[in-house]
Amino acid sequence: MDHLLAAVDLGSNSFRLSIGRVVQQEGAAQIYQIDRLKETVRLAAGLDADKHLSRDAVDRAIEVLERFGERLRNFHPSRVRAVATNTFRVARNTAEFLPRAGAALGFPIEVIAGREEARLIFSGVVHTLPPSQNKRLVIDIGGGSTEVIIGKGYEPALMSSLYMGCVSYSRQFFRDGVVDAHQMKLAELAARREAEVIAKQYRKMGWKEAYGSSGTAKALYAILTECGFSNRGITRAGLAKLKDRIIRSGRVIPSELPGIKVERADVLPGGLAIMSALFDELNIDVMHTGDGALRLGVLYDLLGRDDQHDKRDESVRQFMKRYHIDVNQAARVRRAALTLFKESGIEAGTERHELAHALGWAADLHEIGLSIAHNDYHKHSAYVLGNADMPGFSRDDQRLLALLALGHHGKLGKLEPLVRNREEWLAILCLRLAVLLFRRREDLAALPLSVSVRGDSIVVRVRHDWLAEHPLSDFTLRAEESEWRKVGFSFELLEF
Repeated sequence: MDHLLAAVDLGSNSFRLSIGRVVQQEGAAQIYQIDRLKETVRLAAGLDADKHLSRDAVDRAIEVLERFGERLRNFHPSRVRAVATNTFRVARNTAEFLPRAGAALGFPIEVIAGREEARLIFSGVVHTLPPSQNKRLVIDIGGGSTEVIIGKGYEPALMSSLYMGCVSYSRQFFRDGVVDAHQMKLAELAARREAEVIAKQYRKMGWKEAYGSSGTAKALYAILTECGFSNRGITRAGLAKLKDRIIRSGRVIPSELPGIKVERADVLPGGLAIMSALFDELNIDVMHTGDGALRLGVLYDLLGRDDQHDKRDESVRQFMKRYHIDVNQAARVRRAALTLFKESGIEAGTERHELAHALGWAADLHEIGLSIAHNDYHKHSAYVLGNADMPGFSRDDQRLLALLALGHHGKLGKLEPLVRNREEWLAILCLRLAVLLFRRREDLAALPLSVSVRGDSIVVRVRHDWLAEHPLSDFTLRAEESEWRKVGFSFELLEF
């Protein structure tokens, strides 16, 4: 099991599980997929007009996740990553559904932002293609969103997530599966409106090769080639011929379209309209298909974390540079916060390991808000960390970063509706104490205090001589007592 990684992709149309074996070859690690599971869930079809997932859709998802959970039994949590995409992003009852889904799978589920989805898709696709220095365009038409990426090598340069998908468009424009020329035109116009926002920038950057990575692209490729509509991939002329065939029939009839899978028939019209619109807006001549997709990108991202090349570390470094962070001060606060966290009494384990990572990143980035305004800078920091595109970070990762940044300064009462557990409170405590210690932005030969926590009791032991020489720190430390009492903790300051 040590050399296996698992990725779970909870899409708007299908749920997929991929298990890969890590093999070292000529100094580089490669992933060979050894097992795959796919089940059509049509989660996006379960969204009502108010963006609530129906009970039936939730039940379908839970049943699939329980089956996936059986396959993943005995996997270490650090070897599994489950990501959820557009429908989870837009559903208003995701917060109610997510804990149940995580329990069924047996692992936490991350709801990832659209740009993060795009980054992982690009990584998954290019890892299955021959090496090239050409710019590549990758398009992934999912059930509820469409990701469009241009990159070179393994690095994406432009990433967008558009709010249109094969399930949502098929439901909106082709109710009951009926397809006519008018509705097809309406669907294409709607998709072109979505795509025109990014089209100029993408056309300006340009690309040499275009790839489709989704089930829609693979279905279109199979149909066009087997029906003789195209002999060199997906083309504009081939798409036009397919549209004419479907419109004449009035619906997608699988027996008339060699190459189509029956389960794809209901959502093909929406996907076809979106692909046609993208060909027109981006001036695509021909598109090939890539075998890799989101789940393979997740596997390689997991491999990077395992090899100490965590994409999140790179994002933090970029943010520190972009927001002109005082790197020396960040390093002081990071070292102190992690030292205090280590001795605070949280049991070792995967959750502690991940929380320590988050605490370190929050220490690096807690002063981001100073680039906006000094007053309430911690609130600005929290807003940026909670809402910016941060490659490698899930929405929950960013929630935690924003929480820690918000909590490192000011009143604690504002955090009560936001903090999920005792461990998060302790991480906030360690960051607050670290920031307090280095308010003068000077190095310390050794930390003058230590912290221990038992239950809801916080004990801070601090050197008497240091307190005597630092009256402002003395005053601030004693003020912490009332703050922590307001949120249910006792706080005792002991001098030695």
